[in-house]
Amino acid sequence: MYSAGLIFEGGGMRGVYTAGVIDAFLDNDLAFSSCYGVSAGACNAASFIARQRGRAYRVTTEYIGDKRYCSIQNLLKTGNLFGPDMLYHIIPEELDPYDYEAFTRYTGKLSVVATNCETGKAEYFHLKNMREEVDMLQASSSLPLLAEIVRIDGKGYLDGGVSDSIPLQRSIADGNFKNIIVLTQDASYRKEPMKIIPILNLVYRKYPKFVQQLATRHLRYNQTLDLLAKEESADRAFVLRPKKPVKIGRIETNKAKLAALYDDGYRETMERMNDLIAFLEK
Repeated sequence: MYSAGLIFEGGGMRGVYTAGVIDAFLDNDLAFSSCYGVSAGACNAASFIARQRGRAYRVTTEYIGDKRYCSIQNLLKTGNLFGPDMLYHIIPEELDPYDYEAFTRYTGKLSVVATNCETGKAEYFHLKNMREEVDMLQASSSLPLLAEIVRIDGKGYLDGGVSDSIPLQRSIADGNFKNIIVLTQDASYRKEPMKIIPILNLVYRKYPKFVQQLATRHLRYNQTLDLLAKEESADRAFVLRPKKPVKIGRIETNKAKLAALYDDGYRETMERMNDLIAFLEK
């Protein structure tokens, strides 16, 4: 196990790129002392830590046609576009069993990011028992407008990407001098301001600090990209991201496009594997 931080960005269905990265890691028996996941990246991190090759890709793509997984009917009926019961119970407990014992054997630390709706601040949950704490994954992955607020210990949470999309600063503060960052956008990407803030103000009028975080998310995101570039130049960060602009969105249903992006993630990681290992062993 390498003493380093591993950070998985979110991005919805763009996370199949990360699934390809994960399988390349597993094929090379890589493990890391600290892992951080945000939104879809948190779910991918769970499969990586359980050492279940192919699972991150399968659970993203195999159930696209199942209305329990993702459908307007879900959204209208429950307030969740992606069905929480399907994602966090039926799939891991019945359809594609999650290796809870392997997660328990993991000697490192998994932290997932969620945004506190009341304060607007990022909170970092350290998962120790995946079966009992899966609501932390759900909170991290619950997108504004497309998911209900998740309650943990009486507090409301939504998408971790709102407050800390790429928790590099957190990893550094935790003492990780080397970090591997897996992004789901190419190097030319910069986040733009959200155009639906007036709608969000109405929907989340009880949570003005949360809306403020949404309104300024692009600033924090782009500042983190600047920090990442500095850390990379100083040889303290190793970045894996798509070589070309990603043409799929957060809610993509075209399996051929998803398969191609997964293949990109696997191939591009394997191409850089020797450089990554050299970075880790310096």
